Amino acid sequence: MNKILLIFFFLIGFCSIAQSLEKIFQDGEEVKYRIHYGLLNAGYATLSVSETETDYHFVGKGWTSGLASLFFKVEDQYESYVDKSTLIPNHFVRRVNEGGYKINRDVYFDHLKKTARVEDHKLNTTKEYTIGDIQDLMSAFYKIRSTKIDTMSVGNFIYLDIFFDAEVFPFKLVFLGNEVIKSKFGDIPCYKFRPYVQKGRIFKEEESLTIWVSADKNKIPIRINAALAIGSLKMDLTSYKGLSHSFP
Repeated sequence: MNKILLIFFFLIGFCSIAQSLEKIFQDGEEVKYRIHYGLLNAGYATLSVSETETDYHFVGKGWTSGLASLFFKVEDQYESYVDKSTLIPNHFVRRVNEGGYKINRDVYFDHLKKTARVEDHKLNTTKEYTIGDIQDLMSAFYKIRSTKIDTMSVGNFIYLDIFFDAEVFPFKLVFLGNEVIKSKFGDIPCYKFRPYVQKGRIFKEEESLTIWVSADKNKIPIRINAALAIGSLKMDLTSYKGLSHSFP
């Protein structure tokens, strides 16, 4: 269970495109997801936005519920402070409590010097790493929502590097086309994507993930399916508020 919420936040930051940016989210937006592990209702996750004159503050929270909490309680929080004009992250926050195992880290990006400073408050260490053009887990999600994807052709690939803790994770994503998803909100037209991930300890195959994003001006994830090394994972949108555009 300690991997499920991390997978969720990793998946929502799946890609980025070098195009002009559109402002399609606003202060006060919040979306919520129900996470299923097989037949088990494993937990929930929320994504929210607040803003100042110069910055966005993105917050992702995830927690186990019900029987899942009895076996392995998880309370995770990820935050990103992002420049409003470029959507480039300046500060990433990771606060994790997974069955008593805690992570308390801050990452500060200096894009002029091409460095990332990782402060581990639990270990009381500070380390600096060389970076290129990167996003963090939270900023990547909002970057993709702010780019145009309606002109993509089926089979087009997108690449992105995400800096997480002390490593750069390369993502390759393929656009599979359009599909209508049945949800609690009705039939939702979606863009369908498939990230390519590393086969092994967590994922069953390289093509184990499928993501459906609403094909409207909001471009929010509606559903995520994942075939794991053990079992399967499904995440569905359950509520929303504060969206900039009407939905569905």
